[in-house]
Amino acid sequence: MEYIVEKIGMSRTITNPSIAVTLLRVVNAKVCEVENGKALVAYAQGKKNNKCIAGQQRKYKLSAEFNRFAVLEVANTEAGDLDETPLTQAKILKVSFNSKGRGYSGVIKRHGFSGGPASHGSRFHRRHGSIGNREWPGRVQPGMKMAGHYGNVKISVKNEIVSYDTENKILVLKGAVPGYNGAMGKIRIAK
Repeated sequence: MEYIVEKIGMSRTITNPSIAVTLLRVVNAKVCEVENGKALVAYAQGKKNNKCIAGQQRKYKLSAEFNRFAVLEVANTEAGDLDETPLTQAKILKVSFNSKGRGYSGVIKRHGFSGGPASHGSRFHRRHGSIGNREWPGRVQPGMKMAGHYGNVKISVKNEIVSYDTENKILVLKGAVPGYNGAMGKIRIAK
């Protein structure tokens, strides 16, 4: 079973020893249609609206707040509110979020290179150094670690469930989850 979630942030438990936890809110979603265990699910995120979304809202008789759609594996057999009862028995979740985007980064930040001496005119401080071989192969090898776009890629991790508040739809997971606070992601029951 899969669910759309929003990352609230991190906290700690008050038990001894204390453990770091991540809080996720299960987003209110409606199942539009079900086929072979997969379902088209509508949920609310932001104020995005266009003719395509308006057409889908009319087709499935949705209110204006449900403006995003996703295909998920669900426990439902028919259209209606998303069934969240499997979360009460779940122990381990596979959590997928986009990592924090860090833009164009150098090799020290992106790949953990050490850099050169800071003084005595070395002129080699935070650069990557040599990237090629000799006359053969006469090109840069594929996979060479260089400066470039860092972050904003999908990352999936497995986390243990500490608790689940069914009334407020808040999941408490052991450990960290990728992404910024307020990010939307997907969870899947692994065990």
